[in-house]
Amino acid sequence: MPVTRVEVTPRQGEGMRDVRGDVVRRQLNADHAVSVGRVRSICGYLINAETPSETIAQRVDDLFADPIIEHGATNTILLTTETFSETPDAVITVGFKPGVTDNPGKAATDGYLTLFPTDREAKIATYLTYVFYDLPVDCDVNWLAGTLHNTLIERALMAGRDECQHHSWPEITFPTPPEQVFIEPQPVDLECDDASLEAISNDGLLALNLNEMHAIQAHYRDTSIRAQREAMNISPDAPTDVELECLAQTWSEHCKHKIFASKIHHVDHETGEDTIVDSLFKTHIMKPTHDMQEDVDWLLSVFHDNSGVIAWDDTWSVCMKAETHNSPSALDPYGGAMTGIVGVNRDILGTGLGARPIANTDVFCFGPPDWEGQLPENLFHPSRVLRGVHAGVRVGGNESGIPTVNGAIVFDDRYIGKPLVYCG
Repeated sequence: MPVTRVEVTPRQGEGMRDVRGDVVRRQLNADHAVSVGRVRSICGYLINAETPSETIAQRVDDLFADPIIEHGATNTILLTTETFSETPDAVITVGFKPGVTDNPGKAATDGYLTLFPTDREAKIATYLTYVFYDLPVDCDVNWLAGTLHNTLIERALMAGRDECQHHSWPEITFPTPPEQVFIEPQPVDLECDDASLEAISNDGLLALNLNEMHAIQAHYRDTSIRAQREAMNISPDAPTDVELECLAQTWSEHCKHKIFASKIHHVDHETGEDTIVDSLFKTHIMKPTHDMQEDVDWLLSVFHDNSGVIAWDDTWSVCMKAETHNSPSALDPYGGAMTGIVGVNRDILGTGLGARPIANTDVFCFGPPDWEGQLPENLFHPSRVLRGVHAGVRVGGNESGIPTVNGAIVFDDRYIGKPLVYCG
């Protein structure tokens, strides 16, 4: 299908602000002490649809732009128009990679289908373009792009000073996902030595240790298992790569909490006490809770349903659930935190016959937001993590009608490598 491009930018003039650009300018100064004279922004929409561009152009102000404060154009790069008459020092365009969820694009698609209900196959992708003026001469455009996008889920196109002087602007294309090609599950021979078993785990990104690979190997050697597989016309001698992937996912740290459940040998060098803790979770969380449950009558359900349930009075019960989303929030602060908050709200809805979520509570631990030291490669600045996590929780919780009524924020150097993100 043809792709129609719509670009929208805030109007310039007395009393008019480009809020998105101002935020980027302030963040660069606060996080990296980089002073930029001015930043303007363009919000772009790539509309993959059958409706002609001329028809879409007539409805731009109905869906994509507020004509009072914004200027919109169809199939025109705004940087080539009088709206951007001054030559900038750098231009950076950021959009999602193919296959990554584009929530603004989904919202735009919903609105588009309201205007053009017969164009059912239409899809819209969004992007943002940042236009920099009075940029420091020594500011590297690749570094600048790195502060504006997450390489894990986004792509960026750049134009430095030379490209800007020649009016060579970045022009992002619709992120068409690669064609899905079905591949038959392939058998994986586990009758091999330990080094080969470890290679199977590493090459398949299974994250299974040798003991776990041995357990899987023993399972598929079991004569009764082989007989069952043969009866179902499945390869009796070897699992498929799909089966191994399922086992690896089920046994992953995220699902199985192996560290929390493992045996830990602890030596207290001050007292000399030498102990074995068989599962931190069972020993220090489940057992004290069950012991308490024997002494009180208000713990109605613990470690059983989707959330814990306590008695509020003779009529009402209160459900509580919290979980961490530390690693996901380190990789994608916004998405990781949003996944955490909507997950616990879903768990409240799924408790018993269905409970009603009424409030959220969050505890966040970050590195110092004013950190000026060096950061290891691929780590975001603590203030960027803070902003992303806050935005994710706000959108996933508050903006869905569930207010955040309680919480705390802690800053410490030890959280630079990985934040602590409790969503409840």
